[in-house]
Amino acid sequence: MRRVDAWVWWLIAAVGLGIPLVLTAMPEFGMFAVGAAAGSVTAALGGGIVAQTLVFVGVSVALLLVVRPLVARSRARGPAHRSGVDALTGRQAIVLERVDGRGGRVKLAGEVWSARSLDDDAAFEVGDRVDVVEIDGATAVVMG
Repeated sequence: MRRVDAWVWWLIAAVGLGIPLVLTAMPEFGMFAVGAAAGSVTAALGGGIVAQTLVFVGVSVALLLVVRPLVARSRARGPAHRSGVDALTGRQAIVLERVDGRGGRVKLAGEVWSARSLDDDAAFEVGDRVDVVEIDGATAVVMG
């Protein structure tokens, strides 16, 4: 029976760690997979098991310490630029036709929109400025 080289086992480990990365979208598995690939390179270059393990642990920990905070910061920041109807939420509109809980019309971002008030009892008259709370389909939901 033929003996399998250590670098092959490290590559198998890298692929094995890559599978949960794809299935769970957890970047930590990818960092461990890169560490295993680095262990494989160390083995292919003739490094012993201690060197291979140290390279695996070192690369994995370094990636965890550097990449995870960058990813967390990027996720916390959110999108830099909102577009489409998302960009309309929070903007002001001018009432063109009386707006109440049943409907009305406003001018929003240069366009005429159907609108209704957030509170069914609230009503806004022509010329009033209102804030857009959300976009519900093709209707701007507003409040005073």
